Amino acid sequence: MVKKADIGSKRLINLDPAAWAKWVTQQADITIQDVLDSEFQWISRESDVLMRASHPIHGPFMILNELQLRYNDHLPRRVRAYAALGEERYKLPVYPVLINFLPPAKTITIQPHYSSNFLGCHAHQDYRIINLWEIDAHTAFEADLQALTPFVPIMQGGDTPEMLQEAARQLRQTDGMSDFEPLLGFFANFVLDSALVQQILRWDMVVLEESPWYNEILLRGEARGEARGKAQGEARGKADLLLRQLPRRVGPIDPDREVQIRSLSLAQLDHLSDVLLDFAAAVDLTNWLTEHS
Repeated sequence: MVKKADIGSKRLINLDPAAWAKWVTQQADITIQDVLDSEFQWISRESDVLMRASHPIHGPFMILNELQLRYNDHLPRRVRAYAALGEERYKLPVYPVLINFLPPAKTITIQPHYSSNFLGCHAHQDYRIINLWEIDAHTAFEADLQALTPFVPIMQGGDTPEMLQEAARQLRQTDGMSDFEPLLGFFANFVLDSALVQQILRWDMVVLEESPWYNEILLRGEARGEARGKAQGEARGKADLLLRQLPRRVGPIDPDREVQIRSLSLAQLDHLSDVLLDFAAAVDLTNWLTEHS
């Protein structure tokens, strides 16, 4: 049985909380009291890490780290709500940071704040945005930012076999970091050939699949996988509908024809749905499948 590994965001940040806090706030004089445990139930999720910090000028405050696989339009409201909850719970100012791993769809614009106006009541929340694809991958090799090493492939300039090899070497040579190699492999698969990734790395997807991080990714739905899964679900539903409709036009559908229909793409199924009313006999379906399969 593969050992379950904790490769969640909280453990990553806990590698060097002070260095992480300085990086996300761009304040060099920050000290960290603690990275909060799960007693704060409102924010105790794998993608939200709340830190208690202090600054010689600004005094004590909280840092809310919201880590997201991909930005979506719901995040501004969520950051605003969690920042308010943190401020209410700890009676301290909250510095929110939204860290996006992968670029969103081209139709989505990353908003730098939340703003609303309802019946004359205004609400506004600023937050810092860090897009990992805009951060130089070599940043992860700095001694105090090793928490970024698993993300090297999706950082700027990190999508090469050489950078993947260096990231893997860094993980293997650093105490307590080897568990993060599956996470490195997971992100490498977005930008490099899977066979090449597996050739370079020694990683087991079981470790990743049993981790809180992976569960969080599944819950949110990676856009590429989500879109593919949605298309497959739509295709299955469309095929089921057609297999109920076609017998009324052409008679019983034999098993071979059913297999052919279920193997069609969603676009082909849509086309078949458009033309099936023109069918008068089984041969019409056979001819269509021969032409389009």
